[in-house]
Amino acid sequence: MAWALKLPLTDEVIESGLVQDFDASLSGIGQELGAGAYSMSDVLALPIFKQEESNLPPDNENKILPFQYVLCAATSPAVKLHDETLTYLNQGQSYEIRMLDNRKIGELPEINDKMAKSIIRVVFHDRRLQYTEHQQLEGWRWNRPGDRILDLDIPMSVGIIDPRANPTQLNTVEFLWDPSKRTSVFIQVHCISTEFTMRKHGGEKGVPFRIQIDTFKENENEEYTEHLHSASCQFKVFKPKGADRKQKTDREKMEKRTPQEKEKYQPSYETTILTECCPWPEVTYVGNSPSPGFNSTPNSFPVPEGVVRPRLTIYVCQESQQPREQQPKHENGDAAANTFFVYHAIYLEELTAAELTEKLAQLFNISPRQINQIFKQGPTGIHVLVSDEMIQNYQDEVCFVLDTMKGS
Repeated sequence: MAWALKLPLTDEVIESGLVQDFDASLSGIGQELGAGAYSMSDVLALPIFKQEESNLPPDNENKILPFQYVLCAATSPAVKLHDETLTYLNQGQSYEIRMLDNRKIGELPEINDKMAKSIIRVVFHDRRLQYTEHQQLEGWRWNRPGDRILDLDIPMSVGIIDPRANPTQLNTVEFLWDPSKRTSVFIQVHCISTEFTMRKHGGEKGVPFRIQIDTFKENENEEYTEHLHSASCQFKVFKPKGADRKQKTDREKMEKRTPQEKEKYQPSYETTILTECCPWPEVTYVGNSPSPGFNSTPNSFPVPEGVVRPRLTIYVCQESQQPREQQPKHENGDAAANTFFVYHAIYLEELTAAELTEKLAQLFNISPRQINQIFKQGPTGIHVLVSDEMIQNYQDEVCFVLDTMKGS
């Protein structure tokens, strides 16, 4: 796939801008990146990142938590001792989560004989996917119209009241429950881990997810906004029966290890205990203008205050100017297929051709007025003018090779 930029300037101007970028990119190799390298301080405020630093505050390591959530699914035996547990689930299968009241006598008396509200979310574990969660989930919704990522199995559940699943929040469910009574909620996860891998050629490792539960009590206005407890765990989702096969494979691998090697790994537990974490932040949209298909109510797709997630990410690379005969060759004489290219990420919010022109101009260190038109090369070599509608139909994280033409 290639774009042809019609530029009324010499190629040397373009190349000098890219060379500066490339040199700057290489200058950081081998050095430790500082916290501000990507200006992601707001993004790192997400609860998942805080949990990576410490699951519990130092002075609370031995405290008894008011609630405990237990996922009735076995943990993997192929996890090292000091790593977080990993659990495998089957797509669409109902799994029980036991909601346990661990309060001591006299603790939190204000919720005695009252209901609590819990919100269950399926979120990404990886930082890269957390940052692009908004468009990842929106893309999943378009590919799977009418489906949800997370569902409650209400007939199987016990002790839950007023269960809700907002149609615009595919990864979230909520319900009320009485902590003094037995409560078990059954959930179903309908996405699989490999649906969010960057390359889909088969055999890829699926991305890990997290189940997070946030519990709240009523405030003086009878709104469930006062936070009580949050906990989460890491898991992966496989196609039906795939989780059982993966668990068996991990178990067989561990059986082949020596006793000394086995000591470095955790045993497999029959259930998964969710560990305490920070509450998931409320969503904040700049200008209170959520993207189509998403509402702006709290507990929608979360983003730190003041940060706007890109709706579309594309990668661009200038076409190599190196003559083909000078490119590295394989033994069969063909040019190497793994030639090193430097790609640049462009993040689009408005999804318009004007915005794309402006971002490309920034990349080339030129004025947007110097770019006359942007074309996309069609399958027969024709040049198709890039329009707003074309950009709005691009898949996320699509790659392009740029070629430049001098304007008339």
